[in-house]
Formats: sequence, structure tokens, C-alpha cells
Amino acid sequence: MAAEPLKTLFYPFEAEALPLPRKDARVLFLGAEPGFRLPAGFEAALHLVQGFRPHFRTLQASGYAVTPRAEDTAFDLALVLAGRHRGQNEQRVAEAIERVQPGGLVVVAGGKEGGIDSLRKRINVLVPLEGHLPKHHGVAFWFKRAGAETAATLRAGNPDLIIEGGFKTGPGMFSFDRIDAGSKLLAANLPDDLKGNVADFCAGWGYLAVEILLRPQGLTAVDLYEADFEALEAARLNVHGGAIEPRFFWTDLLTEAVERRYDAIVMNPPFHRGRASEPEIGSGMIRAASKALRPGGRLFMVANRQLPYEQALSAAFASHAEIARDGMFKVFSARR
Repeated sequence: MAAEPLKTLFYPFEAEALPLPRKDARVLFLGAEPGFRLPAGFEAALHLVQGFRPHFRTLQASGYAVTPRAEDTAFDLALVLAGRHRGQNEQRVAEAIERVQPGGLVVVAGGKEGGIDSLRKRINVLVPLEGHLPKHHGVAFWFKRAGAETAATLRAGNPDLIIEGGFKTGPGMFSFDRIDAGSKLLAANLPDDLKGNVADFCAGWGYLAVEILLRPQGLTAVDLYEADFEALEAARLNVHGGAIEPRFFWTDLLTEAVERRYDAIVMNPPFHRGRASEPEIGSGMIRAASKALRPGGRLFMVANRQLPYEQALSAAFASHAEIARDGMFKVFSARR
């Protein structure tokens, strides 16, 4: 996310539309991202919540108290940074309401392109807003917690889902409302002789790991690596190995080393953080996979057809080939 919504979130305090919290106040910050600057005089203790591993590690390295999930209640103030996922935004507002004490303030901000005006109107129907301010191409709005009814309504409108195949997912996860078409193409082209230690990089909520476990002959281990904490928690519910007990790793594969070595890796890597494509993310995942494979180990990956991963595969692997494609995606096999 751009830094602008972070500026918008703290602007009401800078503009003195809201008083600064007391020094001894407890402040919850849901969706916290690196790069925010506290207004002068903002000395209250912050409790940051961030489930995306790269952001979590950056915030932690900056000295903040940060957890992947909120762990306490009775906060004096809750800050909510809204993103582009409507359901996830409404869930965060619901959690803010549930975790501040009665009469506690909830401040929400996001970018105009991310739908913050729609979120503001939605919340205003449920609870009267005390104010709002536009700034930095975004909008901040705030209200006081009166009861839990608003949170219950928001929760009811954004339940966890059970999609095709019985997979449990939730708003904000990649492809939360359907099995991704690229992952389906990759699964259809996985070999029947997958064996030994196998990893699912960028595992999401676990679809490909389940497909791997459908080829049980010769498998000795199946490990899932994912940077989205909530998606990985969903994968724990979705992926059951029978005789093989899957292992789950909340990991940023671009910056954290993988200690285990694998005979095969399967992956559908992300290729953007915002709206623009960033092929370097997938290239970094290719390099990480090469390092985590044993000599002779194989990589199977899917990518959008227009993404230029062939050079990265040539640099990181002894050989590679395109083994399938359709109108949107291509599947590669590579050997270390």
C-alpha cells in the first residue's frame, strides 16, 4: 500500500480535529504497515497487528510491539488502516469495535481508490460518525463505540466461506471466493510420481497442498510456506495428510532462508503487491525455490502468460521447460 493512507490515518490528530491520546492510553492499530510517522506529542503505547510477514518483520525490526492477530481487549483507541478488500476492511472495523472499551474511539482511514468512501457510508448507516476528514488522496473517519451490535452486523455480512471442494477461506485472502484458475492448471499438470519431501511455496489457504497429498505414494513430507498469516491458519483447517502430517511455516520467502531441503517444490507465486505487476517477486521466489531444492530436485510453477520468468529459471536451474498453457497461464517444470 502507498504511504498516503498512513498519513491520512494520523491527519485528524495533526489537524487537531481529534485530541492526542493520553500518554498512558492503550492504542490498537489494525492493519499496521511500515512507514507511518506519529504526530508530535503522540506518546501512547501502540499495539500493532499485521499478518503479512514482510510488514510484520519490518515493524518488529523498528522496535514496535506487533502480533499477527490482536491479543487483548479494552483498548482506549483503535486505529484501522483500510485496504482494497471490502470484506477484510469491514472485519477489521468489527474487530476494532470489539476490542475498544465502551466509549472508546475508532479511527479508520484509507485511500479513495481503495473504496474508503463506500466504507465510510456503510459504517455511518450502522453507527453515527463523529467526523471525517479528506487528506492525502484518502479519507479518515471516526466514531465512538456504543455497543457490539455494529460489530455483529459487520461480522454477519462477511462470514468465512466454504468454497468448491470444502475449502475454508476468508475475506482478504488470495482467491478467497474460488479456486484460482492458475492453480487448477498447475494441479492438473503435476506428475503422478511426486515423492520424497515436497513443499508448497506461497501456499495460500492450501489448495495445491491438498492436490499434492492426493499423490501419496512415495511422499515423506509436505510443507506449506505462506506469508499471509490468516491464509496459513485457513490452510491448517484445509490440509490433512492422513499418514503424512503437513507442516506449516509463516515465512517471507524473499527474505527468510528455508532450512529444509526438498525433492520437489510446487508454487503459484504472487506477481504484484498493489495493482501494478512486479515480476521481480516471482523471480525472487524462483531463486528461493532453487536454494531450497536438493540437487536434481524439481520445481513446478504456474504464472500469467505475459510474465517473463524464463530468464530467472535459466539462471537458477540446470534446465526448464514449459509443460502446459491456456489462454491466461503457463506452467513450468524446472530441474536443479
